[in-house]
Amino acid sequence: MKRFNNRKKITKEKIEEYNFKEVALTKMAKRQLLVTLFSILGVTIISLGSAYAVFTSVSKSADYNVIKVGTLNIDFGDESNTIDLSGQYPMSDEEGMKLTPYTFKITNTGTLAADYEIFIEDDTDMIEQDNCANNQLNKDYIRYKLDTGSPANLSSIADSNYKIATGSLEAGGSVTYTLYVWIREGVGNDVLNKHYHGKIVVNGVNTQGEPVSDVLLANIPEENQYDDGVDTFITGEDPNNYIWYSGKLWRAVSVNKEANTTKLVTQWNISAVTYNPENQTNFEGSYMEDWLNDTTVDGFLGNLREPEKFIVMDATWDATLDATSLGSITRPNGTTTVTDAVGLLNMYEYQSSYTGTTYSNGYLNNGLWWWTLTPYSSSNVRCVSSYGDAHDDPPSSSYGVRPSINLKSSVRIVDGDGTIDNPYRLKGDNDTNLSGAVLSSRYSGEYIKFGNDENNLYRIVSHENGTGTKIVSAEPLKSSGEFITMNFGSNATFSSTNTIGTFLNGEYLTSYVDSSYSSMIEDNTTWYLGTVGSGSSYSYKNAKYTDASGTAITSNIAEAKVGLLRFGELMSGQFDRYGNNTYYWTLTPYSSSNVRHVSYNGNANNNSPSGSSIGVRPSVNLKSNVQIINGDGTLNSPFELSVQ
Repeated sequence: MKRFNNRKKITKEKIEEYNFKEVALTKMAKRQLLVTLFSILGVTIISLGSAYAVFTSVSKSADYNVIKVGTLNIDFGDESNTIDLSGQYPMSDEEGMKLTPYTFKITNTGTLAADYEIFIEDDTDMIEQDNCANNQLNKDYIRYKLDTGSPANLSSIADSNYKIATGSLEAGGSVTYTLYVWIREGVGNDVLNKHYHGKIVVNGVNTQGEPVSDVLLANIPEENQYDDGVDTFITGEDPNNYIWYSGKLWRAVSVNKEANTTKLVTQWNISAVTYNPENQTNFEGSYMEDWLNDTTVDGFLGNLREPEKFIVMDATWDATLDATSLGSITRPNGTTTVTDAVGLLNMYEYQSSYTGTTYSNGYLNNGLWWWTLTPYSSSNVRCVSSYGDAHDDPPSSSYGVRPSINLKSSVRIVDGDGTIDNPYRLKGDNDTNLSGAVLSSRYSGEYIKFGNDENNLYRIVSHENGTGTKIVSAEPLKSSGEFITMNFGSNATFSSTNTIGTFLNGEYLTSYVDSSYSSMIEDNTTWYLGTVGSGSSYSYKNAKYTDASGTAITSNIAEAKVGLLRFGELMSGQFDRYGNNTYYWTLTPYSSSNVRHVSYNGNANNNSPSGSSIGVRPSVNLKSNVQIINGDGTLNSPFELSVQ
């Protein structure tokens, strides 16, 4: 390591020899100013696990940070580049930038792109050697300028650990930095007998990320992996396989050994829909396939973030019939396959998640009812119950939907550790500086701080009206920790004046949402009241359209500021475990006498509007000028909003 230091002290008599013609100092300051020492004491390269390198690939072993290729080389020049502030006096920015600067060059000698960060850090070794820990100069008195940046006090970057620059270099690329440092004008006695020892630190960082499959299998213990020769499945009760993508929490299920693609399934039920009409157990051509791969604002695929960039759009889904009991299911033979971007897990994939455990403890048992891809017979489709066991039921039933996708082998992890509180984040979906962005540019499922007290968490549903953002409370409304319940009304038709509509457009707006939030809500929204019942109206599209083709919007509508989600709409699923949630109303009629609701166990049923008292999840459309001022849209950092 190259060090250079000039710690020569200047006496009072020597100070008075300096010509301060261009600096307006008082006579008192002239007598009392002593030198502040600033020594650039070398450069340290710190990468993720090894010096002088950046992360470019990993090996599947306990040694996760294994460096393969990619090297950063630093050239500091010669001694003439030393920044020497010995005997320097406080000066203006103009004078400071006439000093001899310190230059250093960073070169990427590796074969892959390399990212880096540059810091100015205290040199603790020199502080200890000089025995001046109690005489450190206030960083507010030190000015710096790096290349084309503006002059600033060193203290202004304290919140970023004194990071002064970031960058990325392609293979063979280089960059030269020029740094000026001086004592700012206007300081007085506070610099007397003070010292400062600093060093430049260049950190190699891994913003390029590593392939999802590599990171997963390197961090999941081998006892929690099951290899059937085609896929490597992740098993166990709660492995660190959580991934956050496009506003939703997913679990990584398996890695394909040949293609290195990674299969995901949502942790929770995104909605609850009818699989297909009675005695039609085929996935291809089903209502379920339509909902999952619908590219309009109404469907799942149409609300995913840049799906062509992240997921395999022509994935193969094995929907072969299997009536075998759990524990003895073998890999399906491909008798019935479907090519789609989005599918469901089949029963073999579910069974493979709990090898070595019982199904009730496997991580894919989320405590809710949800459909699989596997037919049981010509009349029933297999599903997983809230206890984790296998059931088979008519396709006309309305159970929870946990969409499944296959991440491309090129998708990389750039952050997180795979735990539920810090899930893996994907390159291209890890936005960190969204202040000023309009909410209408964001994605279904992302969290928002909206409303008061215990009811202040909402989620994006869609951008159904094109310019604004439809949101819904993250869970049914509570009062003092208990879910509130109420009747729907005297009949099955929602309006702003029926029982639940009166509450939503009255007490809710005054007691649950204060004026600062209420002003963000569109004054009037159209709510679609199509019937999803029996016979030919099983499709989720019947809640909004005249038939399952989705070509003509229903004339059964209501106009109101606040409403509810409809049957089969995005985010109308359950997002908590069995026993920790409650029933809640949708605004979709099942018939002239019953209304659809979502049960606490994740499926969708119907109840009498006047004879049943159940929970409420308000939904509103926010105006197009609502913008983000803070947060990243995750559960731990929901978006904070303002009106532009």
